[in-house]
Amino acid sequence: MQMMFRCKIKPDQVEHNLKLLRAAFEEFQAVRPEGLRYATYQLDDGVTFVAFVEMAGDPGALRQLEAFQRYRSTLEERCEEPPVMTVLHEVGSYGFR
Repeated sequence: MQMMFRCKIKPDQVEHNLKLLRAAFEEFQAVRPEGLRYATYQLDDGVTFVAFVEMAGDPGALRQLEAFQRYRSTLEERCEEPPVMTVLHEVGSYGFR
């Protein structure tokens, strides 16, 4: 499954959001969940974040990661606009795999 998440963070919450994201990525590196590909980008406006996620393994693997759960559990409180999830259906790609 491939998904895209987009969220606009409150300006006063951007640094906290970055801290939580960095902790989640450190946890991904330490645990190395099988089948997970996850990338987050901060857009030029400084407050919008877009994440691309691919789960080839157990979709419940993210629920077992403490730092990711800390990030996710308070995300809506940090958002200026509600997060939006979109399921992606790949048409083609070059150099991504």
